Amino acid sequence: MKKLVSFLLLTCALVACGTKQAQPGYIVQVSLGGWHSPDYSARQIIGRIDTVSTLIPVEKVIIGWSVDKKIYKEVGTYLHSKGIKMLLWMPVFAETEEMCENSPAVDLWGNIPSNYDLAAGEGFRFNCPSDPRNAANVVAIYDNYFSDCGFDGVFLDRIRTQSFVSGVGGVLNCGCPLCVEKFRAEGMDLEAVKAEWKACGDAFFSVSGYSPSEGFAFENQVASAYFKAKGHLVSSAVSAIADSFHSRGLEVGMDLYAPFMAAFVGQDYEILSQHADFIKPMLYRQTFAPAGMGFEYDLLKKAVPGATGFPEFQMDLDFLNSQLEAMEPYSCGKYPGIEINYREGVAPTSPEYVTESLKAVMSHGFNGAVLSWNIMEAPVAHIDCLRN
Repeated sequence: MKKLVSFLLLTCALVACGTKQAQPGYIVQVSLGGWHSPDYSARQIIGRIDTVSTLIPVEKVIIGWSVDKKIYKEVGTYLHSKGIKMLLWMPVFAETEEMCENSPAVDLWGNIPSNYDLAAGEGFRFNCPSDPRNAANVVAIYDNYFSDCGFDGVFLDRIRTQSFVSGVGGVLNCGCPLCVEKFRAEGMDLEAVKAEWKACGDAFFSVSGYSPSEGFAFENQVASAYFKAKGHLVSSAVSAIADSFHSRGLEVGMDLYAPFMAAFVGQDYEILSQHADFIKPMLYRQTFAPAGMGFEYDLLKKAVPGATGFPEFQMDLDFLNSQLEAMEPYSCGKYPGIEINYREGVAPTSPEYVTESLKAVMSHGFNGAVLSWNIMEAPVAHIDCLRN
């Protein structure tokens, strides 16, 4: 009888351990600015991470993209001593113009869309996703400048085309000869897209509805087919780059637009999630700059005011949960990005906002969250509030 009781007690304990929800982990980002003249020293970064890691569990640090190797080697030594991984923050289709010759992305009429200058090193000028030279350049930058710095992985940013920041030409993009052929291979004639846009105007973008699982339902079949093909084209190019980094033994994370806007910039979650160790959808409700959810949605409606069917989304908890729900089907690691840094006029966040957002993220049972997009600018109160 004693043996039976002991067995039952052990079984109950194992079941309890198996069903206990693991404590979520956090990934933090350190933005060093552009390729040259880093904004922080290794000592400053280590001091900040040391403080943060006493408040919350830090799994990984995404840092970049200055070419100052000394910073990464010092920071990496510290992080690895704490069991924390270090990932290189790596821009892909934008921000590499200072480092190599690239072919720019153009709209369907051959024009280079206007860019959005947020800060030094962040020009948001995009390159063609189909040109193999552009892809090779990204991998070569890693091999030449970062391969001996101790990185455990890479975090791929700017893996898209331009958005409605540049108006319609930003999303009807890229239309260079290489992309014309790539689209044709997807069964899409870009001349037909241009003709349809000319005939329909803003109505080309009209939708009949939206659901988190299916996204926007375009009324125009040419528009629907175009954005599906664009997602295949851009995301397949990103996947090939991710595979190159995987072949080097590196973990790969991906910076993604919120699900409801991803199709416009060529991000197909189904494709990308199969080539990523984890994804970070940017679920930024308090960001008034590129990738901010409300910011990008407002630009869409301003660019095509005659398009119909777009709901009046409120950037509230219900909408945040709809985007978290849209992430659920994918099998890779899921770390939604929530902005915790503060910048007046750009990211006017608060501890209450951070707490509200993170509670929603954790209620979906994801692996954790990425505290975006610069832990060096996050008020201590925005981190301290996460301890509970």
